[in-house]
Amino acid sequence: MKKKFSFWEFFQGIGKTFMLPVALLAFMGLILGIGSSFSSPSTLELLPFLDQPWLQVAFRFMSTVGGFAFTYLPLLFAMAIPLGLARSEKGVAAFSGLVGYVVMNLSINFYLTETGKLADADHLREAGQGMVLGMQSVEMGVLGGIIVGIIVYLLHNKFYTIQLPDAFAFFGGARFIPIITSLVMSIVGVLIPIIWPIFALGINSVGFAIQKAGIFGPFLFGAGERLLLPFGLHHILVSMIRFTEAGGTQIVDGQSVSGALNIFYAQLQSGSPISPAATAFLSQGKMPTFMFGLPAAALAMYRTALPENRHKIKGLLISGVIATFVTGITEPIEFLFLFIAPVLYGFHVIMTGLGFMLMALLQVVIGNTDGGVLDFLIFGVLQGTYTKWYLVLIVGALWFAVYYFVFKFAIQKFNLKTPGRELSTEDVTEKERSYTKSGKYDGPLILDALGGSANIVSLDNCITRLRLVVDDMTAVDEQELKDLGALGVIKLDSNNLQVIIGTQVATVKNELENLME
Repeated sequence: MKKKFSFWEFFQGIGKTFMLPVALLAFMGLILGIGSSFSSPSTLELLPFLDQPWLQVAFRFMSTVGGFAFTYLPLLFAMAIPLGLARSEKGVAAFSGLVGYVVMNLSINFYLTETGKLADADHLREAGQGMVLGMQSVEMGVLGGIIVGIIVYLLHNKFYTIQLPDAFAFFGGARFIPIITSLVMSIVGVLIPIIWPIFALGINSVGFAIQKAGIFGPFLFGAGERLLLPFGLHHILVSMIRFTEAGGTQIVDGQSVSGALNIFYAQLQSGSPISPAATAFLSQGKMPTFMFGLPAAALAMYRTALPENRHKIKGLLISGVIATFVTGITEPIEFLFLFIAPVLYGFHVIMTGLGFMLMALLQVVIGNTDGGVLDFLIFGVLQGTYTKWYLVLIVGALWFAVYYFVFKFAIQKFNLKTPGRELSTEDVTEKERSYTKSGKYDGPLILDALGGSANIVSLDNCITRLRLVVDDMTAVDEQELKDLGALGVIKLDSNNLQVIIGTQVATVKNELENLME
């Protein structure tokens, strides 16, 4: 049975594991943004009272700490991927990721030294080399961490229950994972300098295709991310653009930096001018849709709801608007119309892509990851007018109007059953009424709707959805899950399931785990 669902489980897991380092990166980015904005010359000129030595030391300290995640991102991925994918002994898996990453780079350094290919300190960039944890190694960026993470997961999955002969029994089981990891990654480290140019060529070809698309590059990225979101695979595209050569390569403070988000953070930390080519794939492209478009769609759904039902959906819509406007978490709004009106979701996909393209055309330079009002204030307004943050408001007003009228027209014209239009008061079940009133999810009932604990092979979550591998998909009651407050249910194949909960998903997942013990 395992092979039957390993493909989807693996790709679901990869997308989900990216969230752990990316969430840290987003938070550290906010600290970096605050520190850099309040210590920038333009801010000090506007707010001279901030030009106090002790304050500036504090802001520079924030910039230094905020740059931590950017500096060690490959290592974070090397640990987060086996941690997220392993079903058991997760701590050992993460520890092995650290071991594997260090050993791999030690082996690369050894190979380069022994073959006389170790570049001079002044020519590291030209040779495709860099300093990694104090070791001169091949510059692989975050892909190096991803490669280690996947290999460690595969080793962990195969060997964590291994039984060795009695004389070596102490090294068996989970203890064997870091041992086999160090051996395998030492060999991988010797091979990488030989085969890495092939990988680099493939990555560069993706980046070249996007760059060759010119102004349509940001459009393809923004639309592609929304298109992949229902399948939970958007994190893979996003990570490629943010952290690899596919998102561009630039020189910052004499160092070669690859990936749109990496370039942005490096420039922010060094005080260099922010590159529009990098921010074209970052927060600014999301802002017209996330801060203005989706709230307008929510307003249209509210205004088109039956008058007697509006009070019942008001809380649902307001919480969704707050999530997208403040944090850039969009699923609570998107899944209200994704399954009901796929054509409207297609419109949303195109508008998101157009938002990225228009922000790039206007040379706006607002970076980071979320696309909400916090990014707008910290990386836009507080950085000064050179970011052209005011253009976001102008474009956003247009996006608000377009989304509102398109959604309102489509809902009324085609009688779409968006929230508040499909249920009359007497049709509301007691469970739905109690959920709407309390806003709390009933763990035992959700577990029953999933077929019980015996039906759940694997349970995890990302930002807004439960990601499950189930033994028998026919035992899952999709309608019951929706009645219990789920925004949507996606059956990827006969064993892989996603249940969209919203921002409270971690609480639901923890309760289910406790019930399953």
